[in-house]
This record gives sequence, structure tokens and C-alpha cells, in this order.
Amino acid sequence: MSASVSAPTPSAAAFTGERFLPSCGGEIAYEHWHRYAFARRFARDKRVLDAACGEGYGTALLGAVAASALGIDIDLATIDKARARYADGTRVRFLATSCTGLPLPSAAFDVVVSFETIEHLDAEDQPDMLAEFARVLVPEGILIISSPNKRLYSDARGYANPYHLRELYRADLARLLGRRFPAQHWYHQRMACWSGIWSEPAEGAADAAPTARGLEAWSGDATDRIEPYATPEGMYFIVVAAAAAAALPAEHASVSLFTDADESEMKRAEANAREVLRLNVLLQEGADGLARQGEHIKHLEALVAERERLVEERDAAVTRHTQHVLHLEKLVAERERIIGERDGQLETANAALAERDAELARRAETIASLGKRAAMLESEQARLDAALAAQERAVAYLESFRGWIRWPWRRLRQWLAR
Repeated sequence: MSASVSAPTPSAAAFTGERFLPSCGGEIAYEHWHRYAFARRFARDKRVLDAACGEGYGTALLGAVAASALGIDIDLATIDKARARYADGTRVRFLATSCTGLPLPSAAFDVVVSFETIEHLDAEDQPDMLAEFARVLVPEGILIISSPNKRLYSDARGYANPYHLRELYRADLARLLGRRFPAQHWYHQRMACWSGIWSEPAEGAADAAPTARGLEAWSGDATDRIEPYATPEGMYFIVVAAAAAAALPAEHASVSLFTDADESEMKRAEANAREVLRLNVLLQEGADGLARQGEHIKHLEALVAERERLVEERDAAVTRHTQHVLHLEKLVAERERIIGERDGQLETANAALAERDAELARRAETIASLGKRAAMLESEQARLDAALAAQERAVAYLESFRGWIRWPWRRLRQWLAR
């Protein structure tokens, strides 16, 4: 079988972030493909178990150099895809099963590979998975396991992966591994940008990608300060572990580098650089536009200030007008009050005049009545005066000698007449 596996055609499955798909490119592809490229040196001519193999591309990569490679995953549909694409029935096979309960015989594998699996299990299931790995490994077998570095992966970024049930700090992972795999070689993995200088392979060398015989790493800046490049903390831990130190293979290289055939990350960086230059031009154009806009804004601010001054003057005039209107309203109210009082007084005066006129009418009637009575009294007085005059004449007559002589005879005739 060929020593390499070409990238498959794009998968129809959608990328959710839980499972890496071989059709994905860029940073996540570098991380996943590099881990398997790193593990191949330990898998050569070995019986390999690839736990949580997903789409199966990594199992196929390992199977290209291993004596046999079995990929397992809990998702049956994913295993069916892996079988259809990579399984050959002999060296590369796939099985749907859980990592915490392997239906596999003990001491059946020389190498167990488990990349980005342990964080997907609950705390109580993580020791069970490691116990199963220890069971299916031969005593001198090795485990190659990776796990995100919780401090950088989640804490430093304020990120919570919804598919991770329990992420681990370095001490947590070391403690879990120490129960079954106390012998450990630790590696760190992290995407970064470096300038690389390497020696060209000797002409006719069989290995087209030799490991570095020596490595130097430097860190510098725009000044003349150059310092040794401190080993950075990785985003992911990769641990080659075994039950005994003697089982651990010698470290083959202190640094492992990986790129895809299309150098997609380099192209992306170049595209980003071109985009930065384009954005710089746009930024300058934007800055010029902003300068013009700033002048326009200053002009508008002057207009706004003038408008505010006019508004203040108008508001002051409105305030004065309002005060004048209030004063006029007070005068009108006072006038209406005075008119009301005057109308009340007029009504009172009219009532008094009406009462006086009525009284005068009553007095006129009384005067008229008294006039009639006076006329009657005058008539009566005239009659009485006439009667009195007649009496006086009679008395005078009687007092005379002639009347004194004739009076008895007159009385007699009156008596005889009755």
C-alpha cells in the first residue's frame, strides 16, 4: 500500500465542530492531519487501534504504514462512511463501538491512538476509557493520546465548546494517565507562524522528509535583540504513554512540522496580506473621506450652533410673549371680575329700583285712594257745613223771638204728622 493517503473528495456531511471532516481545510485540518502524521512513526509495522476514528481518514493514514489498523467510533453512520471510503478488509478495518466498552480481546494491539476523544466523555467515563485502552494493549504497548489544553483552549479565550463534556488541565490529564500509563513523553501542538530554515536532503537520500538532526529556534523584534525562543505552551497536549518507561520509543525528533500539499495556510496568509494591503488603501481613502467629512461636520456644527443660538433667541421671545400673554390673561380676568362685580351691583341696584318703583306705585295708589277719600270728606264736610249752617240758622231763628214763639207750634205739627 502507498505510504500516503490522498485527501478525499469533499464529504456531503455538514461540519458541526464535533467531528473533523477531511474536506475541511485550513487551521483545523493542519491540527488533525498533523497529529496522525506525527503518530505514523510509532505505528510502523504495528497493530494499531484508532479510537474515535470519525470519518476514518486517520485510520487510513496509520494503516498505510501499520501491520493493521482498526478504527472504532460510536456513530454507526460515520463508520459506514469510513468503511465505504477507506476499508480494505485486511489492513484497514472499522467497527462501531464505544471506547468505554471495547468488544475486543485483551493484549490485541501494539499501539492505541486516541486523538481529541477524552474531552467528549464525562468525568466518570474517562478512567473507564483509559482502562479499556490498557486492557487491549500488549504490556509493552503504547498509547498516543491528545487533549485540548483547557487553560488555553477555553479559559484564555473565554470559549465553551458545546461538545466537550470535561476538558482537562495538564495536571488532570497527567493524573488520569498515571493510573495506567505512568511512563509519559509529553508534546505540545499549536498553530503558529515561523520562518523556517532547513537543510536540503543529500542527493539520492531515500527519505524525502528527514527529521531534523538539530534545531535552533530564536525570537527577535525590530531591535537588535535576539533571544532563544522559549518553548511555548500548546493549545493541545499529545502524550505518548506506556505502562513502563522501557516501552516508550526513543524520541525521533524534538520538532514536527506539517503542511498540506496545496500550502493552503501559506496561501491564506498571502491572501490575508493582499487583503491587508487592499484594506490599507481603503483605510487611507476612508481616512481622506473622514477628513473631508470632518470638515463638513465642523461646518454642520457651526450651522447647528447658529441654529441653537436662533432657537435660544426664539425661546426667549416665546418666553417673553408667554409672560405678556399671562399678564394680559390676568388683566382680562381682573376686568371680568370687575365687570362681574359691577353686573352684580347693577342687578342689586335694578332690584332696589324695581322695589322702589313698586313702593312708589303702592304710594301713588294710596295717595289716589286718600285723594278720593279727601274728596268724599270734603263733600261730606261741605254737606255738614251746609247742615251746620242750616242748624246755625235754625238755632239763630229759634233764639229769635219769632222762632221762640213759633217753635212749640212747629213741634206739634210734626207730632200730629206722625
